[in-house]
Amino acid sequence: MAVRRVVPNIQSQDAQQSKDFYGLLGFEEVMNHGWIVTLASPASPTVQISFMSSDRTAPVTPDMSVEVDDVDAAYAAMRESGAQIVYPLHSEDWGVRRFFVRDPNGRVVNVLGHS
Repeated sequence: MAVRRVVPNIQSQDAQQSKDFYGLLGFEEVMNHGWIVTLASPASPTVQISFMSSDRTAPVTPDMSVEVDDVDAAYAAMRESGAQIVYPLHSEDWGVRRFFVRDPNGRVVNVLGHS
């Protein structure tokens, strides 16, 4: 299994204000679902940051997202390790397959793969 990108998720009730602030650093909007907005560096598109008011389908807002090339293998590894699964493996309407797991520091990690 390989990691494709890691994206911090910042809970924000004002996505426009966050977009304006991080736009000063050169980030541009690459995704906007209303409840989550992702900005990326035009020079390095995998350098990203997301802002979300709350997660639309999961019980908590994750602290970061980790995209992997085999989300099913990642899910199996986390379950076998005994890690706390916060949101079980699920295929979402917007084209990702994902699950949430709590890390040893209490942070919630959204582990995903694109369908």
